Amino acid sequence: MAAIKFRVYWEDDDSVYRDVAVRHLQTFRDLHEIILKSFEFDNKHQATFYRSNDNWQKGRQIVLEKYDMPYKAEPLIMIDTTIGSELKDPNQKFIYVYDFEKQWTFHLEVININKDEDFKDYPFCVRSEGIGPSQYGNKGLINEKLAEIEEKYDINSGIMPDGFTSEGEAEEPNSGDEGE
Repeated sequence: MAAIKFRVYWEDDDSVYRDVAVRHLQTFRDLHEIILKSFEFDNKHQATFYRSNDNWQKGRQIVLEKYDMPYKAEPLIMIDTTIGSELKDPNQKFIYVYDFEKQWTFHLEVININKDEDFKDYPFCVRSEGIGPSQYGNKGLINEKLAEIEEKYDINSGIMPDGFTSEGEAEEPNSGDEGE
């Protein structure tokens, strides 16, 4: 069974991405769910995929369910559409939009197709880079990490561990020549 690895970029910052692996016979619903899980989003909102080209133009829609909105062409339904059926070339791209009100947009591109891989429970997140967007405000993890960094490097005092100081602020010994 073929395994397909997608790189899923957050549209606002392409240094934030997740690599996810799915089997070619799994559906876009499975892909939808692993993207949400890998970015720590809930599964409470509408979503759609668009087949795309190298210029990130939206093509045929693959929707979670048929929504009350106009379509240029009849959309495909995620649960009924296998991922392999929509791969038209080895570098296929998709646009994924989640929560139509907030318009969370992600760009997906195929980065690997392995025909012999069959050792994991699919789908799963292979790699996670960068701190993803927070669906409903600040993530607690950010505040915890900042507190750790602040404590470790004692940012408020200006003196780093092991006696280092901020650049250009060398500590000078007291020469006793003050006041002349």
